[in-house]
Amino acid sequence: MARRADRGSGGRMTVGAVTEGPAMTAERAEAERTEAAQPRPGAVRTVAFMVVSFPLRLVQFVLLVGLMAIGIATTVIWVGLPLLFAATQLARWFADVERRWVRTMLRTPVPDAERLPADGPLLQRWRVHLTDPTTWRDLGYLMAVFPIGVIEFALGLAAIVLLPVAVWVAPGLGWIHGHLALSLLGPPKAHRLAARASRLQASRARGVDAAEAERRRIERDLHDGAQQRLVSVAMNLGRAKAKVGDPDSLQEILDEAHADAKLAVSELRDLARGIYPAVLGDRGLDAALSAQAAKSPIHVDVTVDVDPRPPAAVETTAYFIVGESLTNVAKHSGATEAGVRVWRDGDTVVVEVTDNGQGGAELRPGGGLAGLADRAATIDGIITVVSPPGGPTVIRADLPCTW
Repeated sequence: MARRADRGSGGRMTVGAVTEGPAMTAERAEAERTEAAQPRPGAVRTVAFMVVSFPLRLVQFVLLVGLMAIGIATTVIWVGLPLLFAATQLARWFADVERRWVRTMLRTPVPDAERLPADGPLLQRWRVHLTDPTTWRDLGYLMAVFPIGVIEFALGLAAIVLLPVAVWVAPGLGWIHGHLALSLLGPPKAHRLAARASRLQASRARGVDAAEAERRRIERDLHDGAQQRLVSVAMNLGRAKAKVGDPDSLQEILDEAHADAKLAVSELRDLARGIYPAVLGDRGLDAALSAQAAKSPIHVDVTVDVDPRPPAAVETTAYFIVGESLTNVAKHSGATEAGVRVWRDGDTVVVEVTDNGQGGAELRPGGGLAGLADRAATIDGIITVVSPPGGPTVIRADLPCTW
């Protein structure tokens, strides 16, 4: 389900409204989505996380507390300085392990740490470590999760025996733990807010550009299509007035005027449908996307579950993203079947188009994927593309319902 006008060496990319360009890393895109609606981990993953994490937490706590205690006690004889340096190094390494572990088990997309560069002699590097806020956030998380880990370990053993605990309680605890990890191991809140503000600013700018491009398209279509037809109708009617005394010529001219008028009406109807399809406004996304799928030359499965009904801007954006994706699947992917899934995740509508084609979709400035991103950016949406060579291709749009 890729915008196959953009084919090339594929992989995973995310397209959104960001200041540094239209492409973001997958981890950052996931982090953006998590701010709105963090997914709940499954019961099995959470229980495994609770049980397996405890030995790791125990080793972390003993090593860090032991090194810091001995290091502080022996600082006066300089022996403690290497120990304290080792403690900060271990804290940073343990925190990186935790980031990967939480991403894997709890489905919480904690981005990699952004740390100050540390070069030079031991004391200079240690001073950088101590002045780096990320080091203290890492240490704070590692100290906090040990007592939490004791409780989680006990609940994890209980969940193994008691099925209701595993099914109903464990995923919620995993979700809470994921939020804690995102808060302490992720970027500081000020950085996240600054990045979001920049992204919103760029999103609005791209939305304005997309609206201007749409205005020019409508103007061009009117000028080259319906306007020319109506001018032709007016000219033919003028000729008809001059041929009132010649019935045969009059009939021919009136036939031409009638045909041009019907073509003008048809072109105006198509233009209006391109601005906002009537079926979407009358019957909603399910009916509109099913109608799109019915017109596709390949088989398309459609599943829509977006209750309560999202705002009109979200519906329109989802409709055109699906339409453009399916058009390009049919033209460029070589796929034999495709799927469209649309569902609601809190205050976000998620649109996912898949196909079994050749894969390899890539982002190119001015290309199809960039067009999808621009359309999503008008409502601060994010486009994620996974398209390895050989397929399958997945295009996902996360469209917020609030701005």
